[in-house]
Amino acid sequence: MSLYSFEFPAMAAENEVQVHASSVERARVAAALAIDEVRRIEAKYSRFRPDSVVSKVNAAAGGEAVVIDEETARLLAYAGQCHRHSGGLFDATSGVLRRAWDFKQARVPAEAELAPLLALVGWDRVELTVRTVRLPVAGMELDFGGFGKEYAVDRAVAVLLQNSVECALVNLAGDLAITGPQPGGLPWRVGVQHPRRKGAVVATLDVASGALATSGDYERFIEVNGVRHCHVLDPRTGHSARGLQSATAIGPSCLVAGTATTIAMLKGRDAGLAWLEELGLAHLCVLEDGRVVDRTGG
Repeated sequence: MSLYSFEFPAMAAENEVQVHASSVERARVAAALAIDEVRRIEAKYSRFRPDSVVSKVNAAAGGEAVVIDEETARLLAYAGQCHRHSGGLFDATSGVLRRAWDFKQARVPAEAELAPLLALVGWDRVELTVRTVRLPVAGMELDFGGFGKEYAVDRAVAVLLQNSVECALVNLAGDLAITGPQPGGLPWRVGVQHPRRKGAVVATLDVASGALATSGDYERFIEVNGVRHCHVLDPRTGHSARGLQSATAIGPSCLVAGTATTIAMLKGRDAGLAWLEELGLAHLCVLEDGRVVDRTGG
């Protein structure tokens, strides 16, 4: 068995599938299964595609309910659970706030810009059934940016397992899951991006099962008057999360690990660390002052 790596673009990022296989041909077939599934999810839920489910739901905001399939209903139900368990911090309608934030220009939006957008945020107003979803106010939006990539990772791994691929890793821009340990029962060694040093890792973790995901303030951000403002936005205020540079968790699925770390970022340092402890997830967090809290058991 040899390890083969295949890189591919999707979801505005460079991604990778690693496969242990007896030949490059077998590895290539396995990787193609995973890549095709990632691209299926992207096509179905990307807000940048006018024919996607998300775009159709958003276009109908203020009008009639949109018919959805079982997969979409399950994802939206999960988003609703995250909203409830986070006390409203995880809100799949908060994507509208990006209209005020341009992370290519060092400018913080005024409260007068944020106010009309905050009026469009509110998961509790989404009308969801097992067959339909409706956004009751024109201008409201759904955005799967907080969980779509992580779901794609899990789906790619599920497809690999369905096809008896037992030693593989799917990595979408640092959020990843594995089908199982490497040959001989060895864990996968995964580097966690340093939130302040591009190209460097803050730690290397062993992952023998499940998934790993990171949320941080370094992917999209601006600095104004020495203050960093990142793309993780509080749906209550419209402003950036504070207290953590990054949060990484190892969980049973990438979806769980990813939403848990996003919520931790939004909760801030003390409440965020307590949240990850409460969930029982192994985690590594970099605090706002650069200190590292490692509760991965390594």
